[in-house]
Order: sequence, then C-alpha cells, then structure tokens
Amino acid sequence: MVSAEVILFRKTIGLSILIGIISGFGALLFFEGIKFANQIIMGDIWGYRYPVDGMSAEMIASWSPPVNIWMFLPIICLGALASGFLVYRFAPEAEGHGTDAAIAAFHTTGRIRRRIPVIKALASICTIATGGSAGREGPTAQIAAGFGSIAADILKLPDKERRIAIAAGIGAGIGTIFKAPLGGAILAAEILYLRDFESDAIVPAFLSSIIGYGIFGYFEGYEPIFAKGDLSWSVPEIPLFVLLGIVCAIVGIGYLEIFQRSRVFFRDIWIKYNLPIYLKPVMGAACIGVLVIVLACLSHETFLIALGSIGSGYGFIQLTVYNMLPLSVLLFIPLVRILTTSLTIGSGGSGGVFAPGLTIGATTGGAFGMVMHILIPHIVPLSSVPVFAICGMISLFGGISHSPIACLIMIIEMVGDFSLFVPAMGAVAVSVILVGNRTIYGSQISNKTLSGAHRGEYDSHVLQVIPAKDAMTPVERVVTLTPEDPCSKILTLVEESTHYGFPVITPDNVLVGFVTLKDSKGCWDNRKVSTVMMTDLVTSSPDTDLESILKDMIAVDIGHVPIVEIQDDLPYMVGLITRRDITHAYATKAQQECKYFL
Repeated sequence: MVSAEVILFRKTIGLSILIGIISGFGALLFFEGIKFANQIIMGDIWGYRYPVDGMSAEMIASWSPPVNIWMFLPIICLGALASGFLVYRFAPEAEGHGTDAAIAAFHTTGRIRRRIPVIKALASICTIATGGSAGREGPTAQIAAGFGSIAADILKLPDKERRIAIAAGIGAGIGTIFKAPLGGAILAAEILYLRDFESDAIVPAFLSSIIGYGIFGYFEGYEPIFAKGDLSWSVPEIPLFVLLGIVCAIVGIGYLEIFQRSRVFFRDIWIKYNLPIYLKPVMGAACIGVLVIVLACLSHETFLIALGSIGSGYGFIQLTVYNMLPLSVLLFIPLVRILTTSLTIGSGGSGGVFAPGLTIGATTGGAFGMVMHILIPHIVPLSSVPVFAICGMISLFGGISHSPIACLIMIIEMVGDFSLFVPAMGAVAVSVILVGNRTIYGSQISNKTLSGAHRGEYDSHVLQVIPAKDAMTPVERVVTLTPEDPCSKILTLVEESTHYGFPVITPDNVLVGFVTLKDSKGCWDNRKVSTVMMTDLVTSSPDTDLESILKDMIAVDIGHVPIVEIQDDLPYMVGLITRRDITHAYATKAQQECKYFL
C-alpha cells in the first residue's frame, strides 16, 4: 500500500512539472503579445525603430527615434486607461508589480484568484507596449504563480504545498522569461524574505524552471537575453567594483524613496478627492508623456535620455553593454528612469520593477565605468566599461530586492559570461549591506516566523512563556489619535511616522477604536476620526502569552494588537504589540535558552 507521504510527493512533483509547462507556454504567449503590441504601437503607429536586446552591434546601430514625438502623450495615456480599467474593474490585486502580489499571496492566504493571470497579462501588455516604464518579469511571476495556485486547488494539495506551488511559479515565471532557469529557481526561495530562505521551494522551482525554460527556448531560442561584446576585467579593478557597489546602493536607496513616495502620493490624491480609481494610472502616464516630450525638444542627448526611460529598457541596456551611449546620456538615464518607473507603477500601472531596475543599474554602472576609464585609462580600459554596466545591474537590483544570490546568477545567465562572478560578487555584497532593510518588494517579511506559511512550525513553548507586557511597545511610545481629531491628521501621521494605522484613545488612554489610511477614504478636512474608526477590535491583556496573540493575528490577518487593562468595564490601553515585536521577543528568548544549555 502506498503511503500518504509518497502520494503527496508524487503530487508535488507532478505539480512542479505542470507549473513548468504552464510557465513556459504562459511566458511565451505573454512575450509574443508584448512583441506584437510593441511592433504595432511603437513601430507602426509611432514610427519608432527601437533597439532590441540580443541584436548584434551592427543591427542595433540602425535603430532610429520616433518620427512624431507628440503622439507619445495620447499613446501612453490610452494604454494606461486600458490597463487601469482592466485592473480596477476585474482584479484590483493585479495593480502594480506582480511579484510583490505573489509574495503577499505566499505569506497570507496561499491563494491567487483564477482571473488574475489573464487580467495581469492583458493589463501589463497595455502598459509596456505603450511606453510605460515597466518590465515583463513581475507579470510573468504573478501569472505563473496564479496558475500554480489554480493547479494546487485542482490537485487538492494541502496549504503548505499550495504555497510552495506559488513560490515555484514565481521562480519558474521569472527564470523562463529571462532564460535564466538556475537564477529563477533560487529566486523562488530567496525573494520571499529579507533575511531568510525558503528551502522547501528549491527542488520544485528547479523542476518548474527547467521545463519552462525548455519550452520557451524551443520557440524563442536558447541564447542569452543580452548579446555581449568584448568584455574584460582585471584584478586591479576589483576595488573599483566594490566602490561601484556603494554607488549602486546610494542610487538604489534613492530609487526606493522616490518609488515609495510616488505610491503614497497617488494613493492620497485619490483618497482625498475621491476620483475614479481607474484614472489613477492615466495621471502617471500623462506626467511621463509631458516629461518625455519636453526632454525630446531640448537636445539630441536629452531625447536619448527620454527614450531610454520608457518601455522595458532592454534595448538601452544592450546599447550600454555595447558601449554605444555617451557619458552625458548614461549619467541622466538613471534619474529619469527612476521618475518614469515611479510614475508608472506608483500610479497603479501594471508591470514589473525588475527591468527598470536593471536599466537603472546598467546605466549607473556604465556611467561609473566610463568615468573611471577617463580618469584612470591604464587600469580601466574601454573594454571594461560594459563589465561595470553588468555588475551595476546585479548590485543595484540585488540590493534593493534582497536577492543577491539569485540576481548574481540570473543576470550572468542573461549575459552568458560566467567569468564575471568575481567582480559582481564584491559589488552586490556591498550594495546589500548598505541598502539594509529597505526593499522594493513591500510584501517581503523578515523571516519565516512572521509568515503564515510557517505557522505552528516553531517551538511554541518559547512564545507560551513570554507575556505581552514583556514584548509590547508602551502606550507612551505609540503614535495614537483621539476621537475628536480631524481625519486630515491621519495623513499627517502617516507622513511623519511611516505607519498606516493608529489606535484611537481618549485623553485617559481608554481605547475606543482603530483607524487606518484606508478607513479614511473620502473623509477629509474637519470630519472627526470617530466617524471612520473601527470599533470591533482584537485586543489582549498584558499577561496573555505571545503564542495566543500571534494566533489571533494570523486568524484575522492583522499585524498589530492593542494591549489593554480592564478597569470599571473600560479598556485602558497600556501598549501595542506587532508581529515584529513577537519575532524580536522570540529570538531573544531562544538565544537565552541556547546559552543556558551550552
């Protein structure tokens, strides 16, 4: 008789193979859809003979700018309108970059709605093919992860295996579309956490990525995404690659700050004025359209900068690798690309952040390499400049995505030159350290103890013996509101504290509600917080153990619980506890116990 474990193992292997097949054909259809739409809209309508990744140096040199730059504004706005309508009408969770949504699904419900893959694909094609600054990896990841979730439901797999299917889908989708199966598989395990690794996803992701890559490559070819010219580097340049890591970390942090502020800006504007949500991406697109037209009218160099800051950017990465862009263009593409990406994705446009991140990193690295060549040509020859561009891609996005190993392997697979491991390792290591806990993926969490995918796996007795009062933040240090405060104060506190939810208490510290930025939608000016706050709250006492509190958090999918003491039938708030507080308390207690036994 076959055991239940063997049956589950067979189902998991079968699911991995199925995800690989779906990823391969899904990525192929999505890729061909973007290519076809690009040719029609950018090529035939706009008259833009755009550079394409993988072209030889002779072929790519024949690219030419669009004939009528003024047409770009209606083109990108119509694309944003179509994308916004599809997303907000049929699948709001398909907004923005899909990888983050897939990561969130892994950590929370473990499910992705069945309509998501199709809506995400169509909306992303509308965004990318009309000039939005977005990539194809995020949509592909969400598409593959969505089909993985659907397949897990069909096979009736347990909750843990369903989540692994989502992770394998993320890795297979990205590894397939970038022709980087090894990097994609490792990405499935690395991208879920800031400081942890989902080892259970490795083997399924390997199988899925290999199969997806095999199918995609059969139709599109197995050669690397980017063609490489003459590349060389030497040992004396290694300190310069470390310095490049510092530069990329600084640029990456700037990218994150602008990107995140852009998302908050568009969200707050739409909440404040209660505008139709599907018009949000159009506002971002209009800003990009005006910016591109203004730059195009200033000079030839600024025209190149504008063109290098729209679409996926792969063609301009290829030009950078071929050393075909002047320093004046390389210096400014990162800044303008950061703006256009923040306007595209921050306003709700559908697309990935990987490709824009690579463009920012490549041009930053290319500019750095060119400056070093001018200053010390005897150490940095011209043939080394493309190596700095490639290492710039790895170090910048590896740092801001907290996936240095996966990005290192994946981008080298995309270039096809494994001799670049040594300089790239130094650059990405420094970048990751300097970026710290900042991340482009807001759904990443610190480690497995905070993930719904691993509930019940940790030593529960540790949490059982820690009371809330030993881990909570005292009420004196908690940012709070009163019922009489105006709703406009919520936005002020969000900007000052970076939190999005606040307890509502009386002057005597009686807890009366909780309010979030989302609760305040359409309520501004002089209306009171008491009119929008939630009053049905999950609370705990100071003596409640952390295991019970964590179970309550997971059950209702919240990240904070007010701690109250009941006096005269009134809940007096004495503190607030978050998942981060629980993780810190767990780690501290576990470390103390280890020292005791040692």
